[in-house]
Amino acid sequence: MQIHHSRDLVNWTLVRRPLERASQLDMRGELDSCGIWAPCLSYADGLFWLVYTDVKRYDGNFKDAHNYIVTSPTIEGDWSEPMYVNSSGFDPSLFHDDDGRKWFVNMQWNHRSEGYAGSPNSPAFDGILLQEWDPTERSLKGPIRNIFAGTELGLVEGPHLFKRNGWYYLTTAEGGTAYEHAVTMARSRDIAGPYELHPNQYLITSKDHPEAALQRAGHGQYLETHDGQFYHTHLCGRPLPPHRRCTLGRETALQKCVWKEDGWLYLQNGTSVPDVEVEGLNGAVPVKKPRRSGYNFDETALPMDFQWLRTPQPERIFSLTERPGHLRLFARESIGSWFEQSLVARRQEHHRFRAETVIEFEPDTYQQVAGLTHYYNRFKLHAIAVTLHEVLGRCVTIMTCPGDYPGGRLSFPIGGGVAVPDGRIQLAMEVLDNDLQFFWQAEGMGAWQAIGSVLDAGVISDEGGRGEHGSFTGAFAGMFAFDTSGRAKTADFDWFNYDEL
Repeated sequence: MQIHHSRDLVNWTLVRRPLERASQLDMRGELDSCGIWAPCLSYADGLFWLVYTDVKRYDGNFKDAHNYIVTSPTIEGDWSEPMYVNSSGFDPSLFHDDDGRKWFVNMQWNHRSEGYAGSPNSPAFDGILLQEWDPTERSLKGPIRNIFAGTELGLVEGPHLFKRNGWYYLTTAEGGTAYEHAVTMARSRDIAGPYELHPNQYLITSKDHPEAALQRAGHGQYLETHDGQFYHTHLCGRPLPPHRRCTLGRETALQKCVWKEDGWLYLQNGTSVPDVEVEGLNGAVPVKKPRRSGYNFDETALPMDFQWLRTPQPERIFSLTERPGHLRLFARESIGSWFEQSLVARRQEHHRFRAETVIEFEPDTYQQVAGLTHYYNRFKLHAIAVTLHEVLGRCVTIMTCPGDYPGGRLSFPIGGGVAVPDGRIQLAMEVLDNDLQFFWQAEGMGAWQAIGSVLDAGVISDEGGRGEHGSFTGAFAGMFAFDTSGRAKTADFDWFNYDEL
């Protein structure tokens, strides 16, 4: 989970990852696209309140989704031990009413084929639940109410409450995370309902406008600024032709809004279709970022841009102190493992980019592999790596897995690989929209050499493989190492560059 900060709603800085202890979050063994879903941040009573779901299973009829609250007096400080709330559904949020009471809302998951309160089109999404939260007892209390069934679009989730002029306003997400996504708005004089729908039903959606630049628009929260301006956040995607795959995953957008005389919120542009460019505060403009993000691993902590997967014990998979000036990976389980995978990567931020690194790695078996990867999940990845071949000796090879249908098995486009000399090996990949090309060179021994054929970079996306409803976490570029012999071979990386092209 990541918290960003801004003073103008235009330029944002990553300032904190608040869940950093095993007691707060342990995702080992969780399937791809499980883990943290839809966190919600609020402030009341001198504390920041952070609500989140840890999803342990989502395939099939069941979703095991546990909801928690952590608090902190400051964003940058330590966050509390988690307070367990419930497991009735995901996408929770906490509303602080003006009478001092606190209300917890989340969608209700129904594993049956018949619905109770939700849309008949999607009975598993069985409405929005409301229950009071007691901060003293640190538990829910009072009746559980199902306050909103959603519209005929179905898949109602992502609830957020706010209050204005005596009305309780409820925004929810509907239509799923794909091209039918929408922000639905409703209101009531009583927090428990009944809720009447917005005159347009959907405050934000691109579902009927395939020509819009921002697609998959939905799931957001209302924002009123200190100087009385009105905005609404939402998720979205920017698809690439011809397959309409969003290689940057689900992105966060912000729309300018107005309140009209009927007491409803509308987009300032007069439609429900989100704008690409929106006015920030006080005429703020984006600060141009350098095209290159370079990392030399000279600090003792991992650069803020990088993340790793699942484990709350990062010292078992990497170190920046064991060999100062280098990122050392301890090769663990295979690439794509759900338990202990040595993968350190940063998010893909551009449709066109180049990533480069240099590796020192001396494998003594083909079971030891380390290199550079374009990674989405265990079934959607491309990688170039140094390994050992019984005939070629130390070599560079390519592994690719273009989705989980059919079979989800790795292929090796250049066979056993290409023999490489001793010493440091530089590895690179260049992504141009839907195309990926790998490169390598022995450091100080000539120019970059393209290796292998052009691969499908578009499959490293939400829509790749089983599709956007099966995976929704975004693409990464980074370094990996695995050692399926169990001997935890080390691989050292001296630097990593990410260039916008």
